[in-house]
Amino acid sequence: MDACFLSPNSFTKKIEVLPSVRGRVCFYTRKKLLRTKKFGAQFSVACSLSGPPSEEEGPFLSSDWRSFRARLVARERVFPPENLPPAADQFSDHPPPEKWAHRIHEPEKGCLLIATEKLDGVHIFERTVVLLLSTGPIGPTGLILNRPSLMSIKEIRSSALDVSGAFSDGPLFYGGPLEEGLFLVNPEKENDGVCCKSGAFDEVMKGLYYGTKENVGRAAEMVEKEVLQAADFRFFDGYCAWEKEQLRHEVNSGYWTVVACSPSVVGLTSIGSIGLWEEILGLVGPTKVW
Repeated sequence: MDACFLSPNSFTKKIEVLPSVRGRVCFYTRKKLLRTKKFGAQFSVACSLSGPPSEEEGPFLSSDWRSFRARLVARERVFPPENLPPAADQFSDHPPPEKWAHRIHEPEKGCLLIATEKLDGVHIFERTVVLLLSTGPIGPTGLILNRPSLMSIKEIRSSALDVSGAFSDGPLFYGGPLEEGLFLVNPEKENDGVCCKSGAFDEVMKGLYYGTKENVGRAAEMVEKEVLQAADFRFFDGYCAWEKEQLRHEVNSGYWTVVACSPSVVGLTSIGSIGLWEEILGLVGPTKVW
């Protein structure tokens, strides 16, 4: 299996390779993330629901299918399979809490990768929480969420990340070993529709979007017009990427726990929190749900 890692210029030059990798290591810079059509990976809890539902499946499903799945998981945690309640009662009595997280079988867009103890000692990925931005045909991409900020955008003097100075005082977080500037947008609820309609950002999960350095100018313009606030953004130097089957191999080998979560778990205030890894494991609990 091939692994592709390139460390960003503003961080360490040392290349870390996961212990699961055996064989060649190739080096390249991915100039931009490939924009792909939105689709969901299959998952398995104790139901046959898989992927984002269509409009024909009802307004509740199409509005937030991850919340729907979380309700199924919440129900299964309360009732053993032989004592499941009637279908009419399965959601009303056991909705998921405001913050929830549970294991899923396969990586999907908007899920979290939680580093296991097998990555202890691997400097870049030890106890990391990675938000998966895409599961495109060339391989998954994501951002490390729980590395503290070491500098501001102003301090690295990056015109690519801040063309107008609108974000210069904001912190810059380490997103991964591959060289690229990315950002997350988590607007206030009343401005959520603006992000959807702008076409400048890609939705990761409900209320959370990401953009590349090509979109920074549009983001700054929206801040200047007070459509969005500078505080709605978090910027990252670097990102993570895997070849198409590489991540699946690492998951099957026990290096990552794949988790679905509520948007509140990965809100902007959680980014850079060194306690995020422990918090998510606490929400998931010890019991598998498939």
